[in-house]
Amino acid sequence: MSINQLRRRSIGLALAMVSTIGWQSASAQTEAWPSKPVRYIVPFSTGGVSDGVARLIAQKLGERLGQPVVVENRPGVSGIVGTQAAARSPADGYTIMGGTITTHAVNPFFNENLGYDPVKDFAPVNLVGMVSNVLVVPAGSRFNSVAEITAELKARPESLTYGTAGAGTSQHLSGQLYQSLTGTKLRQISYKGGSQAMVDLVGGQIDMVFETVAAARPMIDGKRVKVLGVTSKKALRSLPGVPSLDEAGVTGFEMQSWQGVFAPAGTPKPIVERLGKEIAAIVASPDMQERLRNLGVEPDGRTAEPFAAFQRSEIAKWEKVIRDARIKAE
Repeated sequence: MSINQLRRRSIGLALAMVSTIGWQSASAQTEAWPSKPVRYIVPFSTGGVSDGVARLIAQKLGERLGQPVVVENRPGVSGIVGTQAAARSPADGYTIMGGTITTHAVNPFFNENLGYDPVKDFAPVNLVGMVSNVLVVPAGSRFNSVAEITAELKARPESLTYGTAGAGTSQHLSGQLYQSLTGTKLRQISYKGGSQAMVDLVGGQIDMVFETVAAARPMIDGKRVKVLGVTSKKALRSLPGVPSLDEAGVTGFEMQSWQGVFAPAGTPKPIVERLGKEIAAIVASPDMQERLRNLGVEPDGRTAEPFAAFQRSEIAKWEKVIRDARIKAE
């Protein structure tokens, strides 16, 4: 054997040893995980759909992992505050977060200094489910249909207000898409969370909200608001008799948010995969599916790779919608 062959063989053995040591180290870390509670950051306030989903998943996930999964609400600036906190957390498997269309698809188009990259700074774990919004007005509102609201706005532009949880949220995108398709103009009133907008809606301070089914449901059931339409392409089984906005005359209207779980980029792949599989099993259970649907969330459960592909497609889709419609933060 020549000297060069010996050198190549030595280098090969050394690389193999490094690879083995690295694999053993990662395996040991994964086997030891979790040895303490896992933090589940929710970048929105309590009472909303993101909070509700997180608490359902956290309880079951904690049981499956053998360690508590503690929900931590970090609301503010369209989910940016909590998402930044998650992105800057150690990538050791002890921090996950509830991400949405807002935090992980459209925020970059509304804030040039976001402080995080929704793709590069995160590892997709699981796409829990899809979420539709409802267009609601106060119970005493003089409006009883979407067509009546459209007619009012065409006659008197900017005469009506709608509440949102901030720029880029599903409430904001729903309202902006409605304006774009109807050629009307609303005045946006921004809040730190959707629950605050609903309080002002019931109190008559604002005219309408495109809110998630979960957040609006108690007030719908209590007859404190009227539901004029849903933002999905078709009507929802959970709201019989309520048309979609497309069916109500806003042709082409379709807006669905989503709820997913992410980990900081660099979290060991075996941990991400285990989290994804555990959450998929939770989402697939009949009991959890019923609970999610009661929150207005249609269960999904896609794990890391298909979820990552879905996220990329959503970013491309909404970039085109936002730019074509010239939607801007207000």
